[in-house]
Amino acid sequence: MSPLNLSRRHWLGASAGLLSAAAWPLWAQAPAASAKGARVVIIGGGVGGATAAKYLKMFDPSLQVTVVEKNRTYIRPYGSSEVLNQHSSMDELNVSYDTLASRYGVNFVFDTVTGFDPQARTISTAGKQTLAYDRLIVSPGIQLMYDAYAGYSEQVANTAVPSGWIPGAQTALLAKQLQGMRQGGTFVMAAPPNPYRCPPGPYERPALMTEWFMKHNPTAKVIIVDPKDSFVTDETMMLGWNRLYNFNLPDDYVKKMQSQVEIKQHANPGMLSWVRGKDGGRTLKIDAKAMTIEIEAEVIKADVINVVPPAKAGQIAMTLGLADKSGWCPVDRRNFASTLQPNVHVIGDASIADAMPKSGFSANNQAKVVARAIIDELAGRPAPEPLWENTCYALAGKDYGLFVADVFKVVEGKIARVNGKSRYLPLNASPAQIKLGARYQQAWLRTFTQDCFA
Repeated sequence: MSPLNLSRRHWLGASAGLLSAAAWPLWAQAPAASAKGARVVIIGGGVGGATAAKYLKMFDPSLQVTVVEKNRTYIRPYGSSEVLNQHSSMDELNVSYDTLASRYGVNFVFDTVTGFDPQARTISTAGKQTLAYDRLIVSPGIQLMYDAYAGYSEQVANTAVPSGWIPGAQTALLAKQLQGMRQGGTFVMAAPPNPYRCPPGPYERPALMTEWFMKHNPTAKVIIVDPKDSFVTDETMMLGWNRLYNFNLPDDYVKKMQSQVEIKQHANPGMLSWVRGKDGGRTLKIDAKAMTIEIEAEVIKADVINVVPPAKAGQIAMTLGLADKSGWCPVDRRNFASTLQPNVHVIGDASIADAMPKSGFSANNQAKVVARAIIDELAGRPAPEPLWENTCYALAGKDYGLFVADVFKVVEGKIARVNGKSRYLPLNASPAQIKLGARYQQAWLRTFTQDCFA
């Protein structure tokens, strides 16, 4: 057996408990009877909506499944930070809906929903179509609250201080700014408060840029300002920063981790730094003209500023009355049925899913569970007990992969994590295991997209 294969076996062993805990989810077993050609309309063609459409047709080809989506091409957010370091292109983020239509018979209406009649079970569109449904699935995604910080707005994000957390033109603008930043310039990444989409993402992005700067702009500075004092994958991510970029971990992290792994504190720290909430890292104000960001601790002059503002459920959730005062959508945890509107299911980032993170993997799992639940309910039988999984892969560098992996079930009316402690890449993982993690991340980008859209 080669060293790489041996490392692969040991690396997989870190999450072996997940497989035994999850077994084979009941939603994946073929339904016993047809839903007899029922009509299911899905609003939103992102990961959640596309997966729901595909699996509804796979589980029961007799269903009439229609997706209403305003964009003819999906731009995937997962992996979009790799555009910034030239590892990927904007074109590579584009995903077609053609296979869902041709192979599975999903009908697409490229339009915007403007009306909703929950009693008549119809929606209407800007193109003056009226679509009737037996069940409605809404996958609203998120909207960014640009006005959460003084001086910041969507207009400022579109022209000067991009977010790019919803990929598109802002992603391309940020890539241009970072790749063209002056030698010795400063890049500031403003991380978001909880809850937010893609838990490791705001920390992967500056890490990838630090790696890129070391080659192309070696005197640059990268500063993460953060309202939080910790984040998902923080120990494994910062260990990668420590090894790759001479980042010095905070003392409290060193104390927690040093019994498991050797941590080197560098006499000459590298270009990457992290300002936590307890150290005044919360963002207060953006000045696009002066290119400064004010945090509680200080005002930082920067060359490029990337802001991930707070988020809430996408606007369609507000339009349809699916969100509560929290800005998110309350649901029945077993089938993600809206608790505010009848015969509607809300999946993905917009839903209140307790311990489940707002991630593409979560949305994909939720969509499959909801697809099975809808078919069973329409056929007049109870849906199986739900079980969900989530894995978030991330990179501390091109060849430095890490992950968080969890299993969830309903416990006392809430979605709870039920796997053991082996959630993360072990701190004492070997170099081969770490490199394998990076390869898995790249493979996952491809296979996950295929599972959702092909």
